[in-house]
Amino acid sequence: MSTENQSFLKTMGSFKKTFWIASIMELFERWAWYGLFAVLALYLTGSTDEGALGFTHTEKGQIMGIVTAILYLLPLFTGVISDKIGYKLSLIIAYVMLISGYYFMGEVTSYKNVFLVFLYVAVGAAIFKPVASAIITKSTDKSNSTLGFGIFYMMVNIGGFIGPAFSSTLRTQYGWKIVFIQAAIVIFINLLIVLFFFKEPERVKTDETLGEAIKSSLTNIWEALKDTKLSVLLVIMVGFWTMFNQLFYTLPTFIEDWIDTAALHDSIAQVSPWLASFMSGGGTSVNPEMLINIDAGSIVLLQLLVSYFVLKMRHVSAMITGFIIAAIGIGITFYTGNGLYTILGIVIFAVGEMMTNPTFSSFIALISPKGKEALYMGTYFVPIFVGNLLTTFISGNLYEAWSDKLSLLRTEMAKRAIEMPEISNSFTKNNYFAEASEKLGMTQTEMTQMIWDNYQPNRIWYVIVGIGVVTILALVVYDRLVVRPREKNGTVTV
Repeated sequence: MSTENQSFLKTMGSFKKTFWIASIMELFERWAWYGLFAVLALYLTGSTDEGALGFTHTEKGQIMGIVTAILYLLPLFTGVISDKIGYKLSLIIAYVMLISGYYFMGEVTSYKNVFLVFLYVAVGAAIFKPVASAIITKSTDKSNSTLGFGIFYMMVNIGGFIGPAFSSTLRTQYGWKIVFIQAAIVIFINLLIVLFFFKEPERVKTDETLGEAIKSSLTNIWEALKDTKLSVLLVIMVGFWTMFNQLFYTLPTFIEDWIDTAALHDSIAQVSPWLASFMSGGGTSVNPEMLINIDAGSIVLLQLLVSYFVLKMRHVSAMITGFIIAAIGIGITFYTGNGLYTILGIVIFAVGEMMTNPTFSSFIALISPKGKEALYMGTYFVPIFVGNLLTTFISGNLYEAWSDKLSLLRTEMAKRAIEMPEISNSFTKNNYFAEASEKLGMTQTEMTQMIWDNYQPNRIWYVIVGIGVVTILALVVYDRLVVRPREKNGTVTV
């Protein structure tokens, strides 16, 4: 056995039981979250006769954008609370909230109730998120932390791949309710794990009250944000997260509206009937979430290779290159109605994501003053929070005005002075498409192509890619004005 293999096996064997328990719980938590989140846009805007809610895209954008933004802001508080009350109790609270929240999300139907229950789910997820990372940190040391966090990140993406794959098959065969039940069951497994196998790790206890600890945490974050070089970088990264979010918020409904996934299914079936069946959940059309899931699948397969390639690059150069690749990928997915190009675009985007996201975390640590690395890393979620708020308008208001098939068809029917019933409980979105197709004397495929030709719904790519281009230019300027001068004087090596 080679020395390298011995070293690798020795490192793998050095991980404590708590590390593996936390990694497995992360896998299941991501399974539940992405199993729901990957299909949430479709559920919120889908036709009510298929068991979906029939919300507008503006309502969808508000539910997904605002709630998810809050989720990424809350760890500033929930992490401090978990340090006070203990990790095991925090995990139990989080899992009870997630189990009940996921279940009741499948039971409520009004905009207000869906928003509130999803917010409840987000609070549970926000309690879990910092605890999982903290357990991994406490379960590793300098000798194995790099590999440890690599395994943890792999678990995130394995869970993120399995969840949507299960949801796709389940909703196709059994309807929407089962997706929420699945998420609740998966989190229940986590609850059993924490109750019977998880032992509280040692924590540093202080005399600070909970209020003092939260105040201290916010003060520390504010202290870090006052560093101009860090705050400017975080503002730039808002662009990346706004662009990245379109993969889950906007692309699923764009695929549902404009991509002929039945033709895509047939094309894939000519090469691999099994793969076509898997991607369609046993149906005759490829489900949008299975196309989105190519992103997570690509990360699981290619992250180590991409990471090895990135090791040879400057951090900022890797981020800029990753931005460029991601912008090209996301542009391709929205530019055409051809499903094969959608797949190509998602794979290209995934490569850009793999170059950018891990490098960003590492870069923050590099530019942090000595002894303040943890303080600066606490700001990581700030651009994700702001990016989700901006996504609210792009995936919601802008999509509804420029790219929503129903909105554009209504405009076309009004232009032609063709009267159509209003959508209601008895006249669904699918009924509207069917009747419009009949009155126009076209098949639904022909009608979709007509709307595409007349209104160019793919022009939303100008805005999405434009955000990416502005981000790239801003990072190039940041590199020249901030990073390279520090490299020259030896302050930092990136």
